[in-house]
Amino acid sequence: MADTWPQQLKDWVASCLGQMTDANRDEAQNELRQVISDAFSSKTLWTTDWAGVQLKRSRSRTYPSLLPITLTPSTSLKRKIIDSTPTNATSKKAKKSQISKSATTNALDMNDRAALNRRAERFQREHEIERQKSIGGGRGQTSLKANHHTAHVFNGPTMPSRSNSPYGPGTPNNEPEPIVLNWDRYTIVGTSEEIFKDYLRLTSEPKAEQIRPYKVLQQTLAELKKRWKEKVSYAWVCSQFKSLRQDLTVQRIKNEFTVTVYEIHARMALEVGDMVEYNQCQGALKSLYELGIPGKTEEFTAYRILMLLHGRNSSELNLYVGQLTPRQKADAAVQHALAVQRAMAMGNYHAFFECYITAPNMGGYIMDHFVARERVHALLIMSKAYQKITVSWLVQELAFDDAADACKFLEDHRAATYANPNSPIAERILECRSLGSELPQVLEEKYRKVQIKGAI
Repeated sequence: MADTWPQQLKDWVASCLGQMTDANRDEAQNELRQVISDAFSSKTLWTTDWAGVQLKRSRSRTYPSLLPITLTPSTSLKRKIIDSTPTNATSKKAKKSQISKSATTNALDMNDRAALNRRAERFQREHEIERQKSIGGGRGQTSLKANHHTAHVFNGPTMPSRSNSPYGPGTPNNEPEPIVLNWDRYTIVGTSEEIFKDYLRLTSEPKAEQIRPYKVLQQTLAELKKRWKEKVSYAWVCSQFKSLRQDLTVQRIKNEFTVTVYEIHARMALEVGDMVEYNQCQGALKSLYELGIPGKTEEFTAYRILMLLHGRNSSELNLYVGQLTPRQKADAAVQHALAVQRAMAMGNYHAFFECYITAPNMGGYIMDHFVARERVHALLIMSKAYQKITVSWLVQELAFDDAADACKFLEDHRAATYANPNSPIAERILECRSLGSELPQVLEEKYRKVQIKGAI
């Protein structure tokens, strides 16, 4: 929001913040907000000479209260003229310059003025919300965590819904919705009755008639689940889920239903290999879980561990695993993910592929993305331990679908050196000594960099 402030105001705020101490910071920041709010109310936010605003020392305290004296342009100009005591010639020149500036200001295009006013209104809305947060403290969030079965919404993107707002009409008389916590006049509530709506990126403020209310969104989710079971196109379902998530976001709805929407979309994305949407859903779920909203926390904790293993992000993985709760560690899915971590750390490819075969939930879909890399690591270990191995044994040990799948993998990785190349595929014998010459280079070329689309 600070990007919409006049540069002079931003410089003045930075100067005030630099003068604050631990003793006066809270009160001084409240005073700063109040001064800026007063400037907006008097429509002087963009016309005040902020460089000329002075600090006034509080009589009852030994530190500056940082309560500025807001000066209008005329007051500021008058003070400067008196202090400088100009000569007659200088006075005439200054007066002429002032008249010229006034004429230029009056000649401003009305569209520019309207744009400035809209920007100032957006600033005021944000300021009002921040002021309410500072007054309410952390009370709302604490209440929600204690009553997560009935509390649904947190402070989030603020969109007005009253008919006199620039965002279009909202609910009659702007009455609070029962699913919204900390209702304020900027909360938007949709009025659209459409069950399905394609996703479109917002390029302007949302309008209530284009947003579906909570009850309609519940119907939308039920229909999407039914359509997915009927094997409809994932591209269409994904667009519908993104639109559903967008309607939840602009209405500030964060409850168990919101978590369910993101969880279902994440699973669908994993099933079709859409890692961009999966990572977006995983990031949103992490924030929702941290707010205390219940969901399949352990299931997606396991997915997050597997994704960190996929990305080989050892530092973040160690930190994340160290913060797991006893309840999370006791979950079967989380235990499986931790077993995968141990197998990879120890180079135990036998244990790794046992985990791959027995992965619970959707964990196997994530492991699909890095199982080829681990097969190469396993072959490198085998090249030092064995002289010859059969393809049929390799299929069983490295969890290939069949002998043809194993031979294709060996060919793709320049490792198809057989002692009996003319024999049937399942009976071929792999020369392990030759693996050590090509595989290290292949590993470097194919798997040195891990690219995870949509990673956050």
